[in-house]
Amino acid sequence: MPARATDARRAAVLGSPIAHSLSPVLHRAAYEELGLTDWSYDRFEIDESALPAFFEGLGPEWAGLSLTMPLKRAVIPLLDQISETAAAVEAVNTVVLTEDGRRTGDNTDIPGMVAALREHGIEQVDSAAVLGAGATASSALAALARICAGEVVVYVRSEARAAEMRQWGERLEVEVRTADWADAARALRAPLVFATTPAGTTDDLAQAVPERPATLFDVLYHPWPTALAARWSMAGGAVVGGLDLLVHQAVLQVEQMTGRAPAPLEAMRRAGEKALAER
Repeated sequence: MPARATDARRAAVLGSPIAHSLSPVLHRAAYEELGLTDWSYDRFEIDESALPAFFEGLGPEWAGLSLTMPLKRAVIPLLDQISETAAAVEAVNTVVLTEDGRRTGDNTDIPGMVAALREHGIEQVDSAAVLGAGATASSALAALARICAGEVVVYVRSEARAAEMRQWGERLEVEVRTADWADAARALRAPLVFATTPAGTTDDLAQAVPERPATLFDVLYHPWPTALAARWSMAGGAVVGGLDLLVHQAVLQVEQMTGRAPAPLEAMRRAGEKALAER
């Protein structure tokens, strides 16, 4: 069980680079709203080589950790158990630490994606497209496993990436077909499009947005909007952004780490929007 709400507890986000992380803003906003005045949430620049020593130094005051790249897979050997969701994509972004020293890993990115889509009225789709083939793309496939009834076409730049995404499809029981990135404009006709690539990668696709686009889930949040998201919105399509994902996955983290539910979604979103506006 998580610690009592009256206990002074610590949490933090770990990764490298980490200075850009909005997690402290979101979690601190949640603590304030929940009246957890003795709770603190920090950020630490930690890479894979430094992670074991950091874990060794954790005391009983620690309630949880958020993990970003490059630690989501490196942390798994350091944990006592991981959830089925995290095991499905071999990635942990949340660690809950109990007072008896037990370390449990979870992945809130996947249910966070589903929750963000649900908030925008997307409960189920017949097919979908994914732009990109990195770690976020595999999380997108895991989310689509829950809401997509048919084929998912993944647009990639190499056959090696294509093979990898087909393997993820088999593992996650998603019907995956891969296509060359040169044909990525075709993805924009899908009922749901996941853009999972780094900043700038999809800018050239903005001019290919159809007259009546459906739903775009662009996982970036800074800079925002992306060229693709801006054009999509102008054309009247629904846009789910990276901040939506960030807030929804953080809500689940706060609930797991503090034992308090529901976490204050709107307060966390306002804090995130304010922080981004000030950048």
